[in-house]
Amino acid sequence: MKLYWTPQTRSSRAVWLLEELGVDYDLETVDLRSADREDSAEFRAASPMGKVPALEDGDVKMAESAAICLYLADRYGAGDLAPAIDDAERGKFLYWLMYTPAVIEPAMAEKFSKIEPNRGRNGWGDFDSMIATFEAGLQGNTWILGDKFTAADVMLGSSVVFLRMFGMLTDSPLLESYADRCLARPAYQKAMSLENKE
Repeated sequence: MKLYWTPQTRSSRAVWLLEELGVDYDLETVDLRSADREDSAEFRAASPMGKVPALEDGDVKMAESAAICLYLADRYGAGDLAPAIDDAERGKFLYWLMYTPAVIEPAMAEKFSKIEPNRGRNGWGDFDSMIATFEAGLQGNTWILGDKFTAADVMLGSSVVFLRMFGMLTDSPLLESYADRCLARPAYQKAMSLENKE
């Protein structure tokens, strides 16, 4: 298995999940910040837009962090890092797994860009409703599905750490403590140690 990645990008989500799974993989760095980079045909086959992360796993070639996390959790951690397809928790898992790209990231972009929110028009609502919904989902839970850590926590955890980094978690002790739990996971720490080597 090969993961195409760039440090300090959404690639860290895939690295974190791979470490949680304990599977063997190789990292191939893509220099996204180079204006004159030349992508390999293999990388472009996995990521037509030339974005990271991208994954090769045998004949499987794919990109996008949420899709990669879902694929890896289903293939290598089903019943552990992903509820089985016939498990009643599967719907909740999928909702929260996709919450980062569908809700958190657009709401953050809107806030960063100082765009007037329009909860009725936008599928993500707005920044405040995104935070309130996230907090409600975690209320009384250690992880988003209760006591069980899943791939959805990798997606959400990477986002909450990012929100904290940019000072966007004001007055949210619930999300702050969730970020602390994510940061304390050995697999997260291993993923970050790989980033710091680059």
